[in-house]
Amino acid sequence: MPDSQLRNLIINELAKPWLGPISYLAILVLVGAFGYRLTEGWDWGDCLWMVLITITTIGFGEVEPLSVAGRIVTVLIIGGGLFLVQLTLQRLLRLSELGYYRKMRELRFRRLLRRMKNHVIICGYGRIGKEIAEQLQLEGIPILIVEIDSSRKNTAEQKELKVLQADATLDQTLILAGVNQCRSLVVTLPSDAANLYVVLSAKGLRPDCRLIARAESEESASKLKLAGASVVVSPYVAAGRTMAATALRPIAVDFMDLLAGSQCEIEEFRLTTDPSKFQNFKERSLSKLQLGRESGAMVLAIRDGNNLITNPGRNIEINPGQLLIALGNKEQLANLRLLLQEVIINVETLNC
Repeated sequence: MPDSQLRNLIINELAKPWLGPISYLAILVLVGAFGYRLTEGWDWGDCLWMVLITITTIGFGEVEPLSVAGRIVTVLIIGGGLFLVQLTLQRLLRLSELGYYRKMRELRFRRLLRRMKNHVIICGYGRIGKEIAEQLQLEGIPILIVEIDSSRKNTAEQKELKVLQADATLDQTLILAGVNQCRSLVVTLPSDAANLYVVLSAKGLRPDCRLIARAESEESASKLKLAGASVVVSPYVAAGRTMAATALRPIAVDFMDLLAGSQCEIEEFRLTTDPSKFQNFKERSLSKLQLGRESGAMVLAIRDGNNLITNPGRNIEINPGQLLIALGNKEQLANLRLLLQEVIINVETLNC
């Protein structure tokens, strides 16, 4: 069923319980006004006003002195009003038991999800998912957690995170989470098979989506890459490499930890493959462009196809289709984006 039809069905279902009380109220007002019109001969404005102050028990005086028949009409209106109040209270209690207010919250949450854009979807709120969410929260990046476990959902909500309690392996869940408008999708489910399933589903729904997946083994990592994952991270391999680097190169690791606590960022600048966009760049070498001097950012590496040029020299030129990797603070990287705005088609940020 399409999302619009499902939304209309939910709205109709939520509105249905109130049709009875509203109908009874309308009938009571019309019948009461007609009764005053018939017994007292007032105009319709006075009749409706008298019904209103009688039902609401405001206590205003009568529009005009009532006849015996008019007082009988008033008694009937009061009785009808009491019946309507009792009916409404019973309906409220019954709706609470049937989960009506929970459905209302779900409808508001779905409306919020449809408005989310450029956010990061995290599938799974385990230990790794929790750490990723905390890091992204520090950067002020909008996050949506997809978690089927209710206890983990409650834990995430205590951290003021938006949580969609659903099965991440379902296409409908990813569509509802906004896979077509998200910045990237991170898959940290405890099962490699489930992670593979999510990657396949997301890739089918949005081929250009940036997918970061967790893998328990090298075999699973290769399968996730074949399925379309942009980046595959194995926690055990990453932890082992970090510990080995700490043992062999402690100063370098301390330097990376220092960067992690700073305001620096690493950004990837994807350059267009259209050569005509480079016409305004008469000189393409780094020395002539003076990107570092003009922006303050440092070009760490340039990827040209499968060739990665680290610490590029002054004579290295920028060309269509390349990927520039630069280091700097937010202002410096913004200046670099401004200098290269004519040839940039995409920017990805990696916090240090």
